[in-house]
Amino acid sequence: MMMVHLVAIDLDGTLLSSSKQISEPTCQALGRLRAETQVEVVLASARPPRTILPFYNQLGLTTPLISYNGAMISLPPERRMLVHKPIDQAAARKIITIARTLHEGIFVSVEILDRKYTDRVSQTYMTETDRVTGPDVVAPIDDFLEGPITKLLLLGPRDDLTGIRKAISTHMPHQVHMLQTEGNLLQIMHSTVSKAQALREVAGQLQVRQEHVMAIGDNANDVEMFQWAGLAVAMGNASSQAIAAADHVCSDNDSDGVADALCRFVLDQ
Repeated sequence: MMMVHLVAIDLDGTLLSSSKQISEPTCQALGRLRAETQVEVVLASARPPRTILPFYNQLGLTTPLISYNGAMISLPPERRMLVHKPIDQAAARKIITIARTLHEGIFVSVEILDRKYTDRVSQTYMTETDRVTGPDVVAPIDDFLEGPITKLLLLGPRDDLTGIRKAISTHMPHQVHMLQTEGNLLQIMHSTVSKAQALREVAGQLQVRQEHVMAIGDNANDVEMFQWAGLAVAMGNASSQAIAAADHVCSDNDSDGVADALCRFVLDQ
C-alpha cells in the first residue's frame, strides 16, 4: 500500500452529499486526518472559488484551492491567485457565435475570475453555482466580453450541446478544453486546463511526489486527475468513465464515501 501525503478531493458528487452538505462522518475523518497525520488536503472542483470557500473554511484548510477545473489556483488565506489560465477573448467570441448560429436559444454565461456574467437567465438550465448565488451581472454579451475569460459555459438541451461541441472541435481544433459532465452543461476552458495539470502544480508547490498523491472524484472531469495521481478512488455513484479510470471504488457520496476512502487508504494504514 502506497504512502499518501496529499489527498485531492472533488466537491459535487464526492465530498458533498446530495443535499450539498459534508456529512458528519466525513467531517470526522477529515478532522482525524489533520490531527493524526501530516497529509495535505486539496479541494479540486469545477466550481468558482466563491461557492467552494464555505466548505474550504468549514474544514479549516490552508492549502491551495483548485477551481474552474484547474483554470484557477488560489491561496484563500492570503487572498492570492497562484495560477490563472483564461480563454482568449477572440476565442470566446468565436465559440459563442458558433453556438448561437447553430442554436439561437442556447444560454451563455462566462466566469471572469470569481464573478459570473450572462445575457439572460434560465430557470430550466442552471449550474450548481446558479442555485447557490446566481449571476453577478445580467447584460448584453458585448458589455462584459472585453477581456480574458476564466471559463465559458453553454447550457441547453443535451443534443444541441453535443452538436455545438462537435462544431467547436471542427472549427477550433485543440484551441480549448471542453467537458460535458452533465447533459445540459458544456464547460469550456483554456486548452491546457485540467484538474490533473492543476494538481501537478499544487503537488509541486507542496513538495509532494506524484506517487504519494491520492485523488477522489466521481465524474469525467476527474478522469485525468485519476490518471495522474498515484492512487485514484471513484465514488460509488461515479460515472462509468471515472470508475474505469480509478484504482478503487468506495461508497457513494450519500454513504460517506470520502470517509470510507480516507479510512481505508490513509487513516487505518
